[in-house]
Amino acid sequence: MITGKNSKITIALVLAIVSISLSLYFLQQTYSTKVLRVSTTTSLYATGLLDRLADEYRRLHPDIIIQFIAVGSGEALRKASRGDADMVLVHAPNLEKQYVEDNTLVEGDIFAYNFFIIVGPKEDPAGIRGLDPLEAFRKIYEAGIEGRALFVSRGDESGTHQREKILWSLVGLKPSGDWYIESGSGMSKTLLIANEKNAYTLADTGTYLKLKLEDRLPYLEALVTRGDVLINIYSVYIVNPEKISGVNYELAKEFKEFLVSGEGQGIIGSYGVDKYGKPLFYPATGKKDELKKQWLKITEWGNV
Repeated sequence: MITGKNSKITIALVLAIVSISLSLYFLQQTYSTKVLRVSTTTSLYATGLLDRLADEYRRLHPDIIIQFIAVGSGEALRKASRGDADMVLVHAPNLEKQYVEDNTLVEGDIFAYNFFIIVGPKEDPAGIRGLDPLEAFRKIYEAGIEGRALFVSRGDESGTHQREKILWSLVGLKPSGDWYIESGSGMSKTLLIANEKNAYTLADTGTYLKLKLEDRLPYLEALVTRGDVLINIYSVYIVNPEKISGVNYELAKEFKEFLVSGEGQGIIGSYGVDKYGKPLFYPATGKKDELKKQWLKITEWGNV
């Protein structure tokens, strides 16, 4: 029987062994865990789709942690060029093209798409409901300079902001003045500002539906939802390890292959159906050729 001083020594020894064992365990976990850095557009992240994909991927690869860096597409691409990410998920073809051509990004693939929409006040003071997107932008401009409407731009060089600038360029107009407000922030905040100010804005379908069905956009409606110029294409790229040091190419390649696999595409196609009645994004499977043509067409509109 152990008593007194010997008992204290034994307890201390047991505690020391437990402490060392735990330290070794966590040290082992630290060194066996791999981190994949993904810079991504906010529209993919804010909707929860990326977390859903990451959860399923980690079920298959429990030793991998995916670190999402959610910013606008322009900043996501810049982070890749600085070596702050191993891969990028973006939706700004006219910007992506530059990084592909200078060999910063490699092995690109289209993995999802949805559509941009023009949302605005229920009263629709510019009268754009159901119009062609370009005609709608002309009418918003006219109503803006006449003091009848406001427009909120993201103003952050994101994929959505790039598309907005392309639309203004296609109609030959340069918006400015008190009616044209730049939020300098992500899609969710921009939509909330537009709702607060009873203003128009360009949004991606996924973020709009999420906020709308959470009853956070009571004064806004989707007014223009059709038109080739509104297609929103999401691409995945790996940062070129031969040009940018520190890139975890193998991890990036594995996750990219998961995104375009049957399992990844199935998650994308079903995400949001149970809650919103329709998917927030559509898988690219079966539409790659058509989407690639649209992607090239968008790049022809130029960098604005």
